[in-house]
Formats: sequence, structure tokens, C-alpha cells
Amino acid sequence: MTLRILLLQARNEDDPMRHAERRSFADKTGLQLDQIVPHDLLAGPPGLAALETHDALMVGGSGDYYVSNRSLPHFDAQLDFLREVVGRGHPMFASCFGFQILVAALGGEVTYDPESMEVGTYRLEATEAGREDPLMGRLPAAFDAQMGRKDRASRLPAGVINLASSELNPYQALRVPGHPIWATQFHPELDLETNLERFFRYLEGYAELLSPEEQRIAAESFRESPHTETLLPGFLDLVFG
Repeated sequence: MTLRILLLQARNEDDPMRHAERRSFADKTGLQLDQIVPHDLLAGPPGLAALETHDALMVGGSGDYYVSNRSLPHFDAQLDFLREVVGRGHPMFASCFGFQILVAALGGEVTYDPESMEVGTYRLEATEAGREDPLMGRLPAAFDAQMGRKDRASRLPAGVINLASSELNPYQALRVPGHPIWATQFHPELDLETNLERFFRYLEGYAELLSPEEQRIAAESFRESPHTETLLPGFLDLVFG
């Protein structure tokens, strides 16, 4: 079976990470680039007919848009669409911004919190539920993950399962029980090289919060994250066999 994945992107047209993100999802899923079909969320959510023509949805990060301030155009319509996806139980994997907007759609809270900013590679720990999860449980109890966030989930929606935490953020991954839907605050589609590339692309935004010395230390802290790179192919294996 040839899978078609609809990738929902909240990125400006001139953002080079728009194309790099699509390549990253293709590389980490093991699919061909033409199997990752991009959709520009700045134009609004896709129609529900897209659920019939794509085997799964994936939601990426965001360079310039925040869930906490609802800056993405058509924000309420985006939430309505994601609620419909969950209601139908359509397969979905969301990362970073995707994690946050799914949290908001399902009734949780997302807060702008630069004091707990995570940018680089961080050590995460699976919760007890995460260790027993059919997807997250494939990872070690503690693992490194690629991060790049200022927003965070300050309260998860009722009924979702918290799968992982970090020292700075208790909510790093979730699953919607009864449905093939997972989301991570971290980036399983990135590795050391691609996350470092993204850090330098958005360095101006981080410079507001990090001194030049802190920027240097942050850049030197990036490291490999081999375990999280198994999550996207693991998701496809679990859902589609």
C-alpha cells in the first residue's frame, strides 16, 4: 500500500523551513517526498474531504505563529477541524506547534512561557503510561529529543494520556485513547543537524531571550536523538502494519 500523508504546515511562504520540514517528515517516515502532501494552514484548514483522500495527517512546527496568542489565521476553524479529526478517529501524529494546537482544540491550555524555553536537545522521561504505550513504549524510559519551543501546554485536555515529561515541562507527549492519534511537544522529525539548522534560521527570535554567550552554549548543546527518530515509522507500522 502506498500511503499518502497530509502535512499541515503553519509557515510563511518565504520560510525555507517550510520545504525543509516536508523533507524531514519524508526522511524520518521513510516515505517518498511526493507521499508527504503539504497543506498551508495560513489559508485555513483543509476540507474534511481530505480525510478521505489521505491515510493520515501529520502536523508540524511553526516559525512565526503561536497557539498562545492565537496568531494563526482562521484559528477557530483550525480548532474545529482538529476536533473533527479526533471525533472521526482519523490517524494523526502532531509535533511541537501541532501538539500545542491539538491541546487547545481538545480543551487544554497553552501558555507563552519563555522562561521555560526549550531549544536544543533535552533529556525526557516517559511516564508510567508512556512506558506502557504501544508507540512511546518502544523508546527507553529516558531518551534525548529535539526541541524548539516558547509556548507550552500548561494543562492537558481531559481524557488524553500524558506520555512523557522533561525537567522544564511536565507535558511532552500525549495520546488520545481509543484512537490512532499521538502528539509530541518535541520534534521526532528532526535530528541534530536539522534542528541546529532550524535554530540558526530562527536565531533572531531566540536572541531576544538569549545573550550571545547563551546562544553559543545552546548551539553546542545539540546532540543526536536516535530513539525519537523511530517514532514516525513506528506510528506508521502500528496504524498500517
